[in-house]
Amino acid sequence: MGRDYGDRAALGEVELELAPGQTLAVLGPNGSGKTTLLRLLAGLLRPSRGSAVVLGCALPGETWRLRGRVGYLAHAPLLYRDLSARENLLLAARLHGIGADSASGRVERLLESVAISDRGDDRVGELSAGMAQRVAACRAVLHDPELLLLDEPDAHLDAEARSLVGALLGRENGRTRVIVSHDRDRVLADADLALEL
Repeated sequence: MGRDYGDRAALGEVELELAPGQTLAVLGPNGSGKTTLLRLLAGLLRPSRGSAVVLGCALPGETWRLRGRVGYLAHAPLLYRDLSARENLLLAARLHGIGADSASGRVERLLESVAISDRGDDRVGELSAGMAQRVAACRAVLHDPELLLLDEPDAHLDAEARSLVGALLGRENGRTRVIVSHDRDRVLADADLALEL
């Protein structure tokens, strides 16, 4: 599988296989295609050549079967700035078909797990970059996905927040994970496999 933008290859041919529950570290310099790879695996981009099978779904043809089974945490939080942290998560829950009663309790538990429940009613635009990243991490696991695609999950986080978000996104939860990070030592210590782009 590969991806081009015009006549420029953003991602050369990549072949990999990841068993359930394993963690893959994706490393490489800026512009090497790390984020492009995650977006392809999430079904957000179509490959220019080749194909992929993610959670038994052949991409790009069966992208629709993948929806709801993948949690994606982008380098930027990608939250609605005019909505509160809580409203962002409740909206995501509704989009995933999680009932209102179940969603409310789940959102509260997630906000508590990353120590920002007291800021849950603040508009995202008023939160620091680190707090917004905590909310985005909550959104990535809100629907209990089988696969987590994590693009610089530690971005904007101090040591305490890294620990909290790390517990939320960690391998202890049994999920298969693909992690892009510039922190080579940290990501390799937590990975089963590594891919250098």
